[in-house]
Amino acid sequence: MDALSDVLRAAHMTGGVFLDAEFGAPWCVAANVTPELCMPALGEAPHLIPYHYVVEGQLHLRVNGDGQAHETPSVVVDAGAVVVLPRNDPHLLGSDLARPPVPMRDVVSVPVSEKFWTLRHGGDGDRTRIICGFLGSDGPDTNPVLTSLPPVMTHALGPGAAGEWIRSTLRFAADEVAARRPGADTVLGKVSELLFVETVRRYTESLPADQTGWLAGLRDPHVSRALALMHGDITRPWTVEDLGREVGLSRSALADRFLRLLGTPPIQYLARRRMQVAMQKLRGTAASLAQVADMVGYESEAAFSRAFKKAIGTAPATWRRANA
Repeated sequence: MDALSDVLRAAHMTGGVFLDAEFGAPWCVAANVTPELCMPALGEAPHLIPYHYVVEGQLHLRVNGDGQAHETPSVVVDAGAVVVLPRNDPHLLGSDLARPPVPMRDVVSVPVSEKFWTLRHGGDGDRTRIICGFLGSDGPDTNPVLTSLPPVMTHALGPGAAGEWIRSTLRFAADEVAARRPGADTVLGKVSELLFVETVRRYTESLPADQTGWLAGLRDPHVSRALALMHGDITRPWTVEDLGREVGLSRSALADRFLRLLGTPPIQYLARRRMQVAMQKLRGTAASLAQVADMVGYESEAAFSRAFKKAIGTAPATWRRANA
């Protein structure tokens, strides 16, 4: 299994809450949907990944729209395009972001169901229709993809089989939402997951040649292969020599590439990945500490507990109680 597929699979992504929104210019809303708000549909999802697909019209969006210096530049999203917010940062969206924003939760209608909400807001000007989806997932602490992505990602679903399929399916799903047909939530849920994967792939392909970071490492054939090997079997006692032999590089050459692209040596990366998986198991399963230790490649519970406390700062049993 390649590293990206493994990380995305391990993130336990599920799509399950959808907002059918119509706006008339002028309008501006402040969005900050929390996992607690989506809990009836998504369950105990530690993290949300929202996206907005523009069915009709146009919207402006800006993260951290509070007038402070740290806010990001606004983006314009046209009909047929989608904007994804991997870290669920609070954001403004509207026809005019200079207007005083209205909290989104104040204008959302009583949910049609736990999974479908509606929103009608704004004036009598140009109309904008949006389908907003929310993916539940594990958080950035266990997912290197989320920490590698920018706060805002726009994706024009242009030419190509994947873009055409996603665009046509999202339009179909939007019609399903409007008609409240049975099974629409299942359609949108699967499309949401595919949409996020395709957006990450497009972003990775667009990275400049000198880019560093986890996703940039996937573009280097040797580093990508080494990542896939470690993700494919995190319990194996890998050495840099083993990895170099498998990917066709010397020990020093592989270590240099890893350090330049990911900022960490291969074995330190493996140790951190083991801790990420361990946190997932501690939070999401009833496995004993000894079982978790075995799952992530430690010969004993004691060795695992020492490594976990050194990396995370607290004992695994204590961490589990605090994050249950």
